[in-house]
Amino acid sequence: MSGIPHDHYEPKTNLEKGMEARLPILGLLYTTIMAPTPKNLNWMWIWGIVLTFTLALQIITGIVLVMHYTPHVDMAFASIEHIMRDVNGGHMIRYFHMNGASLFFLAVYAHIFRGLYYGSYKAPREVTWIIGMLIYLLMMGTAFMGYVLPWGQMSFHGTAVITGLFGAIPFIGESIQTWLLGAGAVGQPALNRFFSLHYLMPFIIAGLVILHIWAFHHTGNNNPTGVEVRRTSKEDAKKDTLPFWPYFVIKDLFALAVILVVFMAVVGFMPNYLGHPDNYIPANALATPAHIVPEWYFLPFYAILRAFTADVWVVQIVQFLSFGIIDAKFFGVLAMFGAIAVMALAPWLDTSSVRSGRYRPMFKWWFALLVVDFILLMWVGARPTEFPYDWISLIASTYWFAYFLVILPLLGVIEKPDTPPATIEDDFNAHYPAKGSTAAAKPAE
Repeated sequence: MSGIPHDHYEPKTNLEKGMEARLPILGLLYTTIMAPTPKNLNWMWIWGIVLTFTLALQIITGIVLVMHYTPHVDMAFASIEHIMRDVNGGHMIRYFHMNGASLFFLAVYAHIFRGLYYGSYKAPREVTWIIGMLIYLLMMGTAFMGYVLPWGQMSFHGTAVITGLFGAIPFIGESIQTWLLGAGAVGQPALNRFFSLHYLMPFIIAGLVILHIWAFHHTGNNNPTGVEVRRTSKEDAKKDTLPFWPYFVIKDLFALAVILVVFMAVVGFMPNYLGHPDNYIPANALATPAHIVPEWYFLPFYAILRAFTADVWVVQIVQFLSFGIIDAKFFGVLAMFGAIAVMALAPWLDTSSVRSGRYRPMFKWWFALLVVDFILLMWVGARPTEFPYDWISLIASTYWFAYFLVILPLLGVIEKPDTPPATIEDDFNAHYPAKGSTAAAKPAE
């Protein structure tokens, strides 16, 4: 499975040998569990197990909720209240599902930014990165469709706003919007479609997760140094790695336990903190909320969507050059999806020969600013479109694109990186010198 030299599964009993000859599932499990893993992985490599756990949580709680949910515009809101009030443990199952979505996105953002900092998207892991971005897009679609199902005020009017974005596509936008909603406006056909897709897409995500894991097991894990595991011999590879079980499994389970303590505290004591009060009011097409706000994990891209208004000079130039085909609304849609696309293109936009940001002095500052910029976009996305928030969102959106399209390519040319360690073993010994070894005299970084 992995290109790193390692011990392979050898069946011992006749039953194991027979099974391996017919369906080598035991060998596959052994290769996965005992996969050689760089031994210098830090705590930022724990988000994979959090994401896997959360996906399982969302699928299991979702299946239970579907048993009691009624996808009808006249009964959807009441069925949610029925789950909360009448189903045994229903309120906890729903709170697990609601807040599980937030944990899912919190973990995926930490996972993505870790990959951006340590260069996990660089060769030979470009396919792994692209699969990860596809998973993220499906997560966004699944979360949006799930937000529609309670059929509260924010669900209904948020759906009208978001699906209205497809109507901004020149020439075919209205047809796409009608096809998506199944009608000329948000109603029963839209609820049926979104309910069906919300139930289906997590299983597609699960399939892509398996593909994602397979991809990085084949290329080997990245690590904080960005230095590859030595593949010259099995002995050299063993000096750079440890088996995934038990070392990293125990580490990941400990981290998961700590995160679940916080998660359970949120579910138990403040389960509605991340929700919007208007979504606890039944949907009413005749009463629009004063301020339509998506869930917090959509806010950065919602801010980018709203940043490019008709009075922004870039929008005016594009509109002029396109003879009015690309107006401000469509430009905002392109910017929102483009903000995700530039992340997906990071393997080809980063021109540095050094993989890890740990050894790139200039990159560290620009990357830290990108993290602050993302948090700023999240904050401003929940603010009204008025001064000074419109200017803040425009500046923050500009930096997001500038980082990927300008700064990242230029840094590879002008930056003088530090020299990474020769091997993963050297980095590990520098941080955890063995007693009595020559490495003990070296100070840890």
